[in-house]
Amino acid sequence: MRERGWTIYELAKRSSLSPTTISNMYRRNTQPSIPSLEAMCRAFGITMSQFFLEDGEAEALPDEQRELLRRWAPLSPEQKELIFALMQNMR
Repeated sequence: MRERGWTIYELAKRSSLSPTTISNMYRRNTQPSIPSLEAMCRAFGITMSQFFLEDGEAEALPDEQRELLRRWAPLSPEQKELIFALMQNMR
C-alpha cells in the first residue's frame, strides 16, 4: 500500500472489502480469508501466485507484460471493465 500511496480506505474501495477488514489485517495481524486475499490481489493488479513469491524471486514475464501490469494496477474498476470489453471485441 505504501508504495502506491494508498490508504486503508483506498485499498478497501479498490478491493470492495470493508475498511475494518483491511485495518484488522494490518493493525491486528489477522489472517485474511482466501476471498479477501483474492480481492486485494485484484486491487493491486497481481495474481495470487505473484503475491506468494518469495523476496528475490521473479516470475519470468516478458517486458511488455510487466509494463501492462504496471499500467493496469492503478486503473479504477470501471476502467478495467472497459479494457476487458475492448479486449473481448478484439478476438
